[in-house]
Amino acid sequence: MIEQDVISRIAESVHIVEVVEDFVTLKRRGANYIGNCPFHHERTPSFMVSPTKNIYKCFGCGKGGDAVHFVMEHEHLNYPEALRYLAKKYGIEIVEKEQTPEERQLIDRRESLMVVSTYAARMFQENLNETREGKAIGMSYFKERGFREDIIKKFELGYSLESRNAFSQKALKDGYKEEFLLETGLSIKGEQSIFDRFSGRVMFPIHSLSGKVIAFSGRALKTDRNRPLAKYVNSPESEIYHKGNVLYGIFQAKNSIVRCRKCILVEGNVDVISLHQAGIDNTVATCGTALTDEQVRMIKRFADNVTVMYDGDAAGIKAALRAIDMFLKEGMDVKALLLPDGDDPDSFSRKHSTEELEAYFNANETNFIRFRFALLEDSAKDDPIQKATFINAVLESIASIPEPVKRMAYLQEIAKLSGMEERVLAVNVEKLVAARREKEWKDRKKSFSPNDAESPVDTQPETVKPILSDRQDEKYGIDIAEQEIIRLLIRYGNQKLFDDQEELDSSGGMSVASYLIREIRFDELEPEQPVLKAIFNEYEQYWKNDGQVNDQIFIRHPNPEISRLVAGLLMQRYELNDRLYDGVEIINEDENLPVVVPQNLMAYKHKKVLLMLKELSQKMQQAVDKGDQTQYDALYDRFIALTEVKKKLAKILGHRTL
Repeated sequence: MIEQDVISRIAESVHIVEVVEDFVTLKRRGANYIGNCPFHHERTPSFMVSPTKNIYKCFGCGKGGDAVHFVMEHEHLNYPEALRYLAKKYGIEIVEKEQTPEERQLIDRRESLMVVSTYAARMFQENLNETREGKAIGMSYFKERGFREDIIKKFELGYSLESRNAFSQKALKDGYKEEFLLETGLSIKGEQSIFDRFSGRVMFPIHSLSGKVIAFSGRALKTDRNRPLAKYVNSPESEIYHKGNVLYGIFQAKNSIVRCRKCILVEGNVDVISLHQAGIDNTVATCGTALTDEQVRMIKRFADNVTVMYDGDAAGIKAALRAIDMFLKEGMDVKALLLPDGDDPDSFSRKHSTEELEAYFNANETNFIRFRFALLEDSAKDDPIQKATFINAVLESIASIPEPVKRMAYLQEIAKLSGMEERVLAVNVEKLVAARREKEWKDRKKSFSPNDAESPVDTQPETVKPILSDRQDEKYGIDIAEQEIIRLLIRYGNQKLFDDQEELDSSGGMSVASYLIREIRFDELEPEQPVLKAIFNEYEQYWKNDGQVNDQIFIRHPNPEISRLVAGLLMQRYELNDRLYDGVEIINEDENLPVVVPQNLMAYKHKKVLLMLKELSQKMQQAVDKGDQTQYDALYDRFIALTEVKKKLAKILGHRTL
């Protein structure tokens, strides 16, 4: 267990912008930062980070919280794991209490898989650097490839001993469970015992965005006529590793990608390592799979520009064309780069200096239009049928670009290169765009069942708000009002509200917290929403004990639901809500607390009373139907009392009461 004072040190040391920028490209906007949300697919940024409050909030998907919760959400870690991650980032030593057997059992499966993978990476590095076999075989191979020691350490390269069960037996002896060795794919179940998947191979660990080892790729160094070996063997997918969601080298490259505002995409892990060694360290590769949408979006988090540098053979060109279309669909600026015949990124980078590589890239990388026309030149530029097919394929790519201005710019270039009229090309592209939109709409309709309440079939565009029933509408208003009360409580609770009060508190008068807690308890108006109720009760306890409440208690709350909600409430701009204020405009909220706070409280009480009156009316009707005069009289007395309260509240709020 992590001591509370260590948790406090971590929270005080963390700068949320620094943490988030490890995963998301942020741009400053006023006092805050904005970027594309890493938790859902979006083209228009709605992800906000506040350095002053040390919180984040996505106004698209609703996720929010502090740096700890960001790491938990992004890296799928539990609370202690996220704290350890941040402690490592900020150089804070964690001395944990010894866990009880019960606490050890609570360590989740995912953490166990991470621990086993980290252990394996360490063992493979020790084999490479400290064993005779590792030095003679593994290290010799890396040296022959020209890899420097610093690059070997940077990518944590290693070696798995040739003995078929050397790693598995060592891991079992060191206390690691067989089930986790099998699930990570480090070991394979045999008839009598488990054996190593990667025996006799040099090892390339695959890291997550945060630098955790989640899988491996192993390259065979020997051939066996009796037992053919695959050149590369990769870890199978597991709870911690999904190859379509990972890019090889992304952890080592992400800072450079942000700095250069460009990513270079290659095919193999050796290509990545060689280019990094040559100083081109904004390079990543797919992990033994065709490029996926998730990998495209991962690159887009860090840069909008990408250069695809695949092999120049038929398979490489086909893969490059597919990748180009995927990047275009995400609205990214994409270029292609072909290397001289006989070269791949690994061999080419070993022949040239960093300056020579950069000069070659700048001179030879080209936009996808010119890249495709260069391919046409090499095939059949004089064949009208092939040319028409080619032009249509290029127009299909352009139709996938979301921004109309970019589409027009590419059309102008096609017109110049092809000799065709821009107007004709534009008409065809618009037809393709319309067809694409129609297909997307049909696909979206198919994804819902006919009885699905959220089905878009026969509905208006998404901007149309759903119609609520009277009860839903009233309840919605109360929910919003409750949120406003909690927001004011957390944001301004310690600030002075009134000066002239008989009852003084630490603010020198009556604070916002004193006023709201007293009024809500007196009228028994505790929030109905469970999470808001929990926040209110916890706030009240802190206030009773200290008289002052730090909002960071709730921003850093171990309950993600509370942290997320509070982050959203504190991040949102102050806006007039006509459901709540009924047209009463309040400007400069923090300078008008004596007006804003009572106004919100009265509006909340008014909505609450209206709903209670409606419910009483229904119960009174039920009493009449049953012929229960006693119950009716009791309800009627309550109804009259609440009606008087409603009139008083309406008068305060300036409402007209009929």
